[in-house]
Amino acid sequence: MPIVINLDIMLAKRKMSLTELSEKVGLTIVNLSILKTGRAKGVRFDTLEAVCRVLDCKPGDIIDID
Repeated sequence: MPIVINLDIMLAKRKMSLTELSEKVGLTIVNLSILKTGRAKGVRFDTLEAVCRVLDCKPGDIIDID
């Protein structure tokens, strides 16, 4: 059961670019891109919390199991 990252869907729902999210969260575009494309091996809880806070969502809105 692979873990699926739905960051691109949440960004589209919030009409926000990856660049804008990067600036608000304080992470590089490269790191967010790795997360968005599912190439990340793990996600720190503080990173997940910051992304969820900016996107006004819950972790389950971003992370899913396929």
